Amino acid sequence: MTKTAKKENFEGSLESLESVVRELEAGDKGLEESLELFEKGITIAKNLSKQLEEAKKKVEVLTKDGGKLVKAPLKEDD
Repeated sequence: MTKTAKKENFEGSLESLESVVRELEAGDKGLEESLELFEKGITIAKNLSKQLEEAKKKVEVLTKDGGKLVKAPLKEDD
C-alpha cells in the first residue's frame, strides 16, 4: 500500500466518521438505527486511533540522533 493510499484511507475513514456523527446529531433516526450508527462510529474511531498510534510509532522510529532513538513530538500546524 502506498503512502497516498494510506492517506486516502485515513481521510476517507475520517469523513465516514464525520458523516456518522452528523446523522446521529440530526436526531431523526430510530433507536435501532441510531445504535447501529453508534457502533459503526465506534469501530471507525478505534481504527483511526490505531492508525494514528502506528503513525506516531513510525515518527519515533524515523527520528534518530546518532543512531540512538530520540522521541520527537509531532509539530502541530499553526
